[in-house]
Amino acid sequence: MSESVRVDSWLWAARVYKTRSLATAACRAGHVRVNGERVKASQSIHVGDEVRSRISGFDRILKVTGLAVKRGSATVAATIFTDLTPPPPPREAVAAVPVRDRGAGRPTKRDRREMERLRGVRDDY
Repeated sequence: MSESVRVDSWLWAARVYKTRSLATAACRAGHVRVNGERVKASQSIHVGDEVRSRISGFDRILKVTGLAVKRGSATVAATIFTDLTPPPPPREAVAAVPVRDRGAGRPTKRDRREMERLRGVRDDY
């Protein structure tokens, strides 16, 4: 086995991204960092590197413990990295956003003021 692997190929083999082209696009967009530096898809990674990948607005932090070029099963993929990602915040810590029914039209001035009061923007009532 080689001592280094392309980062896009490794992200695909580690099952971080569904396809290699998605991994390449994420690298091109600047969503992938290796040891704190933005990388191109062709950048080589080594065992011990820290790979940080932004997926759906959240960073996933992975420590490289093994190298793989081919995509295997999920159990094999789990052996080539250590997940250092902190757990997400509890659901009640995130403020609830009021949701309007789809197709209900634009909110009236009264509805808008109620929504602002719920969000804590208005305090004049």
